[in-house]
Amino acid sequence: MVQEKPIVLLVEDNEDILRFVTKDLIDEYMILTALNGVEALKVMRDNLVHLVITDVMMPEMDGFELCKIIKSEVTYSHIPVIILTAKNTLQSKIEGIELGADAYIEKPFSPKYLKVQVATLLQNRDKLRHYFVNTPVVHINTTVHNKEEEAFRNRIGRLIHDNIDNIDLNVDHLASMMNMSRATLYRKIAEVSDLSPNDLIRETRLKYAVSLLAEEGYKVYEVSEKVGFGSYRQFSRNFYKQFGMYPSDYIQELRKKAR
Repeated sequence: MVQEKPIVLLVEDNEDILRFVTKDLIDEYMILTALNGVEALKVMRDNLVHLVITDVMMPEMDGFELCKIIKSEVTYSHIPVIILTAKNTLQSKIEGIELGADAYIEKPFSPKYLKVQVATLLQNRDKLRHYFVNTPVVHINTTVHNKEEEAFRNRIGRLIHDNIDNIDLNVDHLASMMNMSRATLYRKIAEVSDLSPNDLIRETRLKYAVSLLAEEGYKVYEVSEKVGFGSYRQFSRNFYKQFGMYPSDYIQELRKKAR
């Protein structure tokens, strides 16, 4: 299966610069464009954007306002934003960073430097998501980038933990409790954790199971029930699939390290 290119949204009212940046990035990324912040938000509502590059001085809605909206709305707050602008005063840089911009690049800029910034921001997010998925005890907030993301992850993590022994917990329950549509919840969770909501529930169950297994006194079947798996066999199979060992083997590893 061919890996889809990450989607980068360029927001710039100078069409010459739009063409220039698009030409420079098109080989590695799928490029979408908008002439101002208002158009950009429309594009983001209809597409799964992975990163935004925006100018500051634009009609209708400038880049600072766009960045502020992106970083304050739970649907978009995980998306890295690069501010690309001729406004190179210290105050402009401070304002961009305070609004949550992940990088601030002055015009004229080096195309190579821009490409490195884009690649680095996307790679860092991928590494954090991969770390969350594949490490037994890491908490979902490991991948937090800003206060809005932290609030979202705290809330969804708390909801899952509060209902973790419910074997029927699924995406519909989460969407209802989060007051979000099913589609919006899928989109947000996929971006912040690289998982579907149901996968996130399963991963959270397993990570909580790891913490219980590390405590003295719990038997594996008891942990299985406490984290909401329908059967010991199902729990054991999922644990092995996730961590490469069975729960009983994990307990043995812990005991060896404790000696």
